Amino acid sequence: MKYTKEQRLDIGRRIYDGEISRYEAAEEYVINEQTARNYMRMYRDANQLPPKQGRRSICAPSFKKAPAELDELKAMTKEELIQELIKAKITEARLKKGYEVKGDGTVILYGNKIIK
Repeated sequence: MKYTKEQRLDIGRRIYDGEISRYEAAEEYVINEQTARNYMRMYRDANQLPPKQGRRSICAPSFKKAPAELDELKAMTKEELIQELIKAKITEARLKKGYEVKGDGTVILYGNKIIK
């Protein structure tokens, strides 16, 4: 569907102001996500506005366990604490390398690709 320049600028304004995301705009106006992004840039350039700073999503990986309660840690024996520490160090090393191991370690997950 073709939109006039005013309509494009309005779509771009809504995206720039954060009323809707570019993905929501793409769905609502039946346009490509990149087209919605271009409309936002067109609005920004027409009004001499600074580029928006991207927000980084700070969230824990989905496979990570919730932090253990202090009472649980106090109830553990020395051997159990050592085992938990070893597991935490292994998980940290795997995260640094960029992969996750499922189950017994035979299935390795790199991003969204599963490698056996």
